[in-house]
Amino acid sequence: LNTNFLTFVLSLYIYIVLCLSYQDNYPMPHHLEPTPDEALEDRALLDAIAWPKPPAPTSLNQTSDPVHSLFTILPSKGGRERCVGDQLEALVQMQDFQGRPKRYGGDFLVARLHSPELGAGVAGTVADHLNGSYSALFPLLWEGPAQVTITMVHSSEAVAVLQRLREQRSDRFFFQSLFRSGKLSETSVCNMCLPHNRPQEPLCNYTDLHTGEPWYCLKPKRLSCGTRINHFKGGYKKDLVTHKEALLFQRSGAEPYDQALKNRSIEPGPVKYNPAGYYYKGSWRSFDGTPVRQFDAKLITQCLTSKMINMYGDSTMRQWFEYLTAFVPGEHRHPSLCANDSVAIPHVLLTISNVLVHSLRYVANELDRLPGGPNTVVVLSLWAHFSPFPVEVYIRRMRHIRRALERLLARGPGTLVVIRSANLRALDKEMSLNHSDWFSLQLDRILRNMFMGLAVVFVDAWEMTLAHHSPHNIHPHPDIIKNMISLILTQVCPAKKKS
Repeated sequence: LNTNFLTFVLSLYIYIVLCLSYQDNYPMPHHLEPTPDEALEDRALLDAIAWPKPPAPTSLNQTSDPVHSLFTILPSKGGRERCVGDQLEALVQMQDFQGRPKRYGGDFLVARLHSPELGAGVAGTVADHLNGSYSALFPLLWEGPAQVTITMVHSSEAVAVLQRLREQRSDRFFFQSLFRSGKLSETSVCNMCLPHNRPQEPLCNYTDLHTGEPWYCLKPKRLSCGTRINHFKGGYKKDLVTHKEALLFQRSGAEPYDQALKNRSIEPGPVKYNPAGYYYKGSWRSFDGTPVRQFDAKLITQCLTSKMINMYGDSTMRQWFEYLTAFVPGEHRHPSLCANDSVAIPHVLLTISNVLVHSLRYVANELDRLPGGPNTVVVLSLWAHFSPFPVEVYIRRMRHIRRALERLLARGPGTLVVIRSANLRALDKEMSLNHSDWFSLQLDRILRNMFMGLAVVFVDAWEMTLAHHSPHNIHPHPDIIKNMISLILTQVCPAKKKS
């Protein structure tokens, strides 16, 4: 860990809970201060996402360049042929635009081993040695051809820019609300944190009474706070980075390296890296020991009959909702399943679509309304719209949801809870500055740690999108969605054991 960076992050957290634009003119509700136990957990979560901070480069020529960088497949022990069950290791040496080796870490790399011919693929894990070199590890899971692809998502210097934006510009994404009374209407800016520069500029406080989650709008000049009609995306702040910094977000990657695998009758060696699963012949195979069942329309309908599926999340959850409703006949749908305001609201109060105020609901509050039980399934996708906000906000939201799930599981034993992780997406400059995969990776680590030990099923969307051959997209390819749904339905309707 970079000790200075960690100390800096922890210091920020001690002084600020809600906003990371730390000015005295931002309202900070006292009830959001963490308890001692919460503070300890927050500290551990910040440790889990700590990222090395590079020295400031004097020129762009000193930043990481994937074109000049090198990687090689390390030889197997004893020089023998690699076999299914072995582990493959690739060593990466990052170099700058002048072809000189980098001497520090912090680059954001992703890696996969795949075989287009076999419809096979598995995500690798990348270890940062903090000296400019990295190890990419892959388990060898099928016989036949394979390719290693290692991609630099962001250089260490670009990640440093993203860190600065998260720490200093939590206002870079804002919302608006329409206020209306009779023929009079006004639009006002809203957010969790708002600049309150002048005493005569009052705020409307819409803090949730149950969770304590804050929300404010600048009070309209002529209308009361009670005339708020809706909530929608305002937009992104511009000119967040310099021209020099913007050049760090150009897209590029490494060329694949072909590596053939052969299967021999030997005892497989231990695999140090254990992924969630892998693709073979286009189907996802899970490593949790449960074979993933394949569901056609008839089996989907049979599986969901008498089940109450409660889906909460963003548009990546809506993909699942639309996939299922395409197969389930209308007469088998519960009325609430078709209500957009209760099924797939994107992170209440962080949604980007136009939503009426009476439809805004916090996931934690919705979970507290469920009775639960063996026929109840709760599916959550909680990440995509939190990227531009401080990680403390995300931690606090997930803590509210975790407590609500604990209460649900206590009063409704047998409730199945499925949590979907973050996935990779296509990135351009603006998307990188606000919704980079690096932000998603950080939130994903927090998510996994927050719900570790709770009786929930994880769908590893990160690995399922990284291991797949389709281009990265915030809304993954239909083949990936099909595999995700099969994974979920396998948990909802497990295969009957043979007597």
